[in-house]
Amino acid sequence: MNKVLVIVGPTAVGKTAFGIECAKKFNGEIISGDSIQIYRGLDIGSAKPDKTELAQAKHYLIDIKDSKGSYSVKEFQELSRKYIEEISRAGKLPIIVGGTGLYIKASLYDYHFYEEEEEDEQYPDLSNEELYELLKQKDPAALEKIHINNRKRLIRALNVYEKHKKGISQIKAEQEHRPIYDCLIIGLTAERKKLFERINERIDKMMEAGLIQEIEALLKNGVDFSDQSMQGIGYKEFKGYFEGNKSIEECVEEVKINSRHFAKRQYTFFNNQMDVKWFDDRSLAMEEVRKWLT
Repeated sequence: MNKVLVIVGPTAVGKTAFGIECAKKFNGEIISGDSIQIYRGLDIGSAKPDKTELAQAKHYLIDIKDSKGSYSVKEFQELSRKYIEEISRAGKLPIIVGGTGLYIKASLYDYHFYEEEEEDEQYPDLSNEELYELLKQKDPAALEKIHINNRKRLIRALNVYEKHKKGISQIKAEQEHRPIYDCLIIGLTAERKKLFERINERIDKMMEAGLIQEIEALLKNGVDFSDQSMQGIGYKEFKGYFEGNKSIEECVEEVKINSRHFAKRQYTFFNNQMDVKWFDDRSLAMEEVRKWLT
């Protein structure tokens, strides 16, 4: 079973720097566990490692998608597992670094996405209402998370039921969600007030670094606020400014508020979904990694 070091935690806590330090100390290579850093051109707002940081350790899953492209949890799962195998075969330590909880869990655990297996339009003559009623007969639990107007998801749920003779909810419940690797999950944390100060400082530095100019360049190149890449915190909040409805100051404050709320959600997810060992002291975290490896 391959060893995988995982470094998680809330936004702005210092995951990138600690990941690089671990890579240098333990002969590792880094797989980004971030849902926005995969997009080319979204550098400042995603807190993407800069050229100096990228030069210190080999990174994967950064700048692999065009800014108008799409990306899914399933795609991350496939690619991250591919790189885990490659890095391990090369005799190095795979290190996943990031704060996108569902992506990381999908990579590490026996997590199968049955709802994405089948996407063919197999019910061309049925309306959304008729699809909804059909699914109500076969897998009513699925309707708790599927809107009647989301035709694609209605069809996926029906196709999964026809193929597996059980609903998506039942299939997910039957998955044990056990790690498929020998994982050590290090969670970096900080006192709440200090963390929020760091979040605010980071966003101020992003503005100084040219975040508005970065977004302007993306829009000029055809990116739209409806694109998946622009749904991340640090980008979506500026839609109002570019549409003339909000001031820059209002948008920046919204980024700070959303970032703080996101940090709270990250703590909740990692505490509830994964076996995380939390550290405020980075030297103690490093010692935990050393003991695990030896």
